[in-house]
Amino acid sequence: MTKDPDFVGALIADPEGAALEPRARAMVDYALKLTDHPASMQREDVEKLRAVGLDDRAILDVNMIVGYFAFVNRLADGLGVPLEEYWKDAPDP
Repeated sequence: MTKDPDFVGALIADPEGAALEPRARAMVDYALKLTDHPASMQREDVEKLRAVGLDDRAILDVNMIVGYFAFVNRLADGLGVPLEEYWKDAPDP
């Protein structure tokens, strides 16, 4: 969405260290935790999103987008779908 390749590259290379405004930082942190450690999600994770101004609909949107990507990636990985050319050159996180 940003169409800023430097920003996207920084986010891919180091999502935890990328310079983000507080709202985006909260969403990225939530997405990373939900992706990497879904069983450890707590009410506080949702409250952090509320604290930066996300309402219930926006929180649901973030949650569903993260879940959708997890679902699609597992389908693609499980079926051996090759990566698009763009991702082949992306640094490993």
